[in-house]
Amino acid sequence: MKINRVWAVYWSATGNTAAVVSAAADALAKALDCPRETADFTLPQARERELSFGPDELAVLGTPTYAGRVPNKLVPYIRERIRGGGALAAAAVTFGNRSFDNALAELCALLEADGFCTVAAAAFVGQHAFAAQLAPGRPDAGDLRQAEAFAVRIAEKVRGLAEPPAPVQVPGDPDAPYYVPKGMDGQPAKFLKAKPLADPEKCTRCGLCARLCPMGAIDPGDVSQVPGTCIKCQSCVAHCPQGARYFDDPAFLSHRAMLEESFRDRKEPVFFL
Repeated sequence: MKINRVWAVYWSATGNTAAVVSAAADALAKALDCPRETADFTLPQARERELSFGPDELAVLGTPTYAGRVPNKLVPYIRERIRGGGALAAAAVTFGNRSFDNALAELCALLEADGFCTVAAAAFVGQHAFAAQLAPGRPDAGDLRQAEAFAVRIAEKVRGLAEPPAPVQVPGDPDAPYYVPKGMDGQPAKFLKAKPLADPEKCTRCGLCARLCPMGAIDPGDVSQVPGTCIKCQSCVAHCPQGARYFDDPAFLSHRAMLEESFRDRKEPVFFL
């Protein structure tokens, strides 16, 4: 098949998913000798527009794994506003060194339902949004090299196709229950209503956290207030130049401690073609 354009398409609150999707898309565009475009739908205003693709295009589309699935607040946008139009797609998820569970299977199913032909899929490790001790600094240089090598394999597969392929097969159940976070006591940790705080001694009221909040949850007029829905993506924590944003919810902190204690062994990316 002849591909005339490669796309890097992603939602990436802390930058991990953007890094691996971009590395793969860059390598694919080079291997297929075609231009590369970007569609970043992380911010609310970006999700106001529809994304449409065509049969001569290939999209590397990625999201993080939240509670073992595609973040549920993103599903309506992916389902209703992204149109595959017969384009090929490589699905990619990132996970914080615990497990990608059913996220990749769910993303592949969403893309197929959107009109894409999934040609490949991958799960990459990224530094855990909650726990900096899990996979610190990842995706690292080795992860990005693996993303590039994966892209070369996709390009080889695409060049050998005479017609759209059967959907790529990945493990998991797209409709499986969400992962239930647990605390140090082994019991479910309930922190759905937890919201980030702003340290008044550090916060300069620059407003960056409000501008970068993927849910538009932070009040730009008073960033100490979070009236909207917080999905605990940690964008505000990760991007605050003063280190002023933090969570102090006991259940959240207990879950973070459990993760740091239980999932330190290095995990590696997983690829499906």
